[in-house]
Amino acid sequence: MAQFKCPKCEKDIETWGVVTVCPDCGADLRDLVEESQRIVIERAGAIARDESATTHEFIVRTRGLTKLYKMGEVEVPALRGVDIDIRRGEYLSIMGPSGSGKSTLFNMVGGLDKPSAGSCFIDEVDLAQLTAFELAWLRCRKLGYIFQTFNLIPVMTALENVTLPMIFAGMSTDDMLDRGKMLLELVGLGDRLHHKPFELSGGQQQRVAVARSLANSPSIILADEPTGNLDLGTGKEIISLLKELNVGSGVTVISATHDLKMIDVSDRIVHIRDGQVERIEKRSEIDLQVGSFGDM
Repeated sequence: MAQFKCPKCEKDIETWGVVTVCPDCGADLRDLVEESQRIVIERAGAIARDESATTHEFIVRTRGLTKLYKMGEVEVPALRGVDIDIRRGEYLSIMGPSGSGKSTLFNMVGGLDKPSAGSCFIDEVDLAQLTAFELAWLRCRKLGYIFQTFNLIPVMTALENVTLPMIFAGMSTDDMLDRGKMLLELVGLGDRLHHKPFELSGGQQQRVAVARSLANSPSIILADEPTGNLDLGTGKEIISLLKELNVGSGVTVISATHDLKMIDVSDRIVHIRDGQVERIEKRSEIDLQVGSFGDM
């Protein structure tokens, strides 16, 4: 998000790039927006690439993360001591076969489940040590969620779905409506504000979900199989949109996915198998080749 003062009236401006004119005095802000976004992109990219990053530059850290599920008298290990450091502004994909533990790891980072042992830190705060109120506060203001099944409320319009998290953050009605409209315009749905989910295509519903995940300006977006219910073309659009948000705003994106298209936009890929980190790859180390059937 670009942040600066209007050079004419000194109003504090925050924008994702949609606002290019000062709402108070009408001054042209396009050059300031472009310069602020350039600085954000440079900083986010530098942190994501910096191998010498210190502890405070990691937005998420896990140490010895373990999760056991009890099924009667049988204990089923879902995670077996996972250690991961995720940098600010990074686009990280967690990949692995079904049952590998990637969704469990995703839920731990999102504060949706508690580990049996080990720790998960967000901004150096151990989630397991938070009270229910503190955890709810952190999830509301630090995290944005995107789900495979969209999880939109069917009786609410696109605008109402996007502004719902803002109610819990205590935002005023006028500010909610303004921000909700801005976010829907950002994801290309400025003409679908008052449409309900059943009036939208799958790709449009997922775009609403992306806008909703940005409602309270989160530091981290957690995307759980965001393209799982979409066709190939629409899935690529959502992946591109997430990457644009990652690069343009510096928000950290963590995606649990089976979708190999995610590799191309990721800074790093964490491969999970049998509840453990099998390997971690940088995008630059992966040689992607387009195959074809038969001889040409």
